[in-house]
Amino acid sequence: MAALAWLVIPLFGVLVAVVWARWAARGRTHADGASLAGYERFRTAMQPGERPPLKVNKGETDETDAEPV
Repeated sequence: MAALAWLVIPLFGVLVAVVWARWAARGRTHADGASLAGYERFRTAMQPGERPPLKVNKGETDETDAEPV
C-alpha cells in the first residue's frame, strides 16, 4: 500500500501542473494588430522626407538667441 501512495503523489503533482498550465495559458491571443500599427507609425515618423519641414519664421528670436545685457 505504501508503494501505491508513492506512485499516486507524483501523478497528483502532474495533474495539478497540467491544470495550472491550462489555467495560466487561458485567454491569450496572438493578435499583433495594435503593436504592428504602432510600429508602422514609428517607421513613418522616422522616415526622412515623410514629414513636412518645420516652419521657421525669420526675424523672430527666442530667449536662447538673445544676448546677455
